[in-house]
Amino acid sequence: MLRRNLETPITTPEGDPSKQLIQKGREYFVPNYRPREMILDHGKGAMLWDLDGNDYVDLGSGIAVNGLGHQDPDLLAALDKQSRKLWHTSNVFFTEPAITLAEELVRVVPWAKRVYFCNSGTEATEAVIKLVRKWAADQGRGPDHREIITFAGSFHGRTLAAVTATAQPKYQQGFEPLPGGFVYCPKFNDIDALRPLVTEKTCAILLETVQGEGGIIPAAPGFLKAVRQLCDEKNVLFVADEIQSGMGRTGHLFAHFEDEVEPDVMPIAKALGGGLPIGAMVVGSKAENTLGFGSHGSTFGGNPVMCAVALAALTKINTPQLMAHVMASSQQLFAALADINRRLGLFREVRGRGLMVGAELGEAWKGKSNDLADFARRFGVLVLVAGPDVLRFLPPLTITSDELALGLERLEAALAYAKAQ
Repeated sequence: MLRRNLETPITTPEGDPSKQLIQKGREYFVPNYRPREMILDHGKGAMLWDLDGNDYVDLGSGIAVNGLGHQDPDLLAALDKQSRKLWHTSNVFFTEPAITLAEELVRVVPWAKRVYFCNSGTEATEAVIKLVRKWAADQGRGPDHREIITFAGSFHGRTLAAVTATAQPKYQQGFEPLPGGFVYCPKFNDIDALRPLVTEKTCAILLETVQGEGGIIPAAPGFLKAVRQLCDEKNVLFVADEIQSGMGRTGHLFAHFEDEVEPDVMPIAKALGGGLPIGAMVVGSKAENTLGFGSHGSTFGGNPVMCAVALAALTKINTPQLMAHVMASSQQLFAALADINRRLGLFREVRGRGLMVGAELGEAWKGKSNDLADFARRFGVLVLVAGPDVLRFLPPLTITSDELALGLERLEAALAYAKAQ
């Protein structure tokens, strides 16, 4: 039975076992995270339950990872079958799941030729950085002619090279000296701002097709095509980061499909594994043979269990029926957020593609996205943030209209409660 009381927030009594676990987490974890005051225990579809039995509508999908929700039966079947056969071999040997997954990725991405597997989006970005620089080196370009251009507001990962590619100082402060070779374009979606930055020193342009952590900013119509043309003119590689926006999130298997462009390289991760850790770098013909033997590697990359589950996820997501469902759910989400805003007046703008949606807060609520997300949690709906001013919605692609309606009903109750405080 789902909780229907929307008058008061969820509270946890003193002495509750979950509070004791939270305290242990604070004591034993490195304090680089600030988790919500709850202990999630299990999930089904788009619903989650905590240790105290409270239910939540999941509108965050583990930051776009649980694209098929929780406990999807096809993913469970793939996991169970492969886990009873072979867990790990290293890349000294071939395994069937990795080969089959790579073959399918090349089949469904029209421009793809080869695939490299790793464990996360950040690792996929690291592979990209090495590949584009090695590609430039193979052309006889020296170390000072291997610059990578990224964009203000971007996010490409947390390792030292990836966080340097991330053109947001808040993620870099305190980790200097940062590696060189990155140039930041001050304006996303502005080809005129980008053009003069592309010089004989440039080897690649790296961008998110929809900026995620930067506030859910989609590529403007025609922008990706203009970047593709510029890369061709200057003989540099075009890298489309689809780590968050890919795997059906925008209503297309990958967001750049909608823009009708073909990048040279694409890092992917998150929903590829349906909840298990896997990343990949998809490479087109221009650089397909760049990373030769011994040039890069990953101990767990291509793990047979992860690849078997990822193949099941890819197969299930890449259907016209599911993409149509994503677009229908997107319309429902955008319409409901507009209705909420008409009644409460909290948002300056709601934007995004498919089920990758950001609600930017109005002037009176700027800087309070985390507070509002926690109010939402206390009313039984889990949402994310994209910086201090944007509420981020990434529900499972399979969320039902009833589940989405319930989540939005709870969200409105939470926001109304917060506004009244």
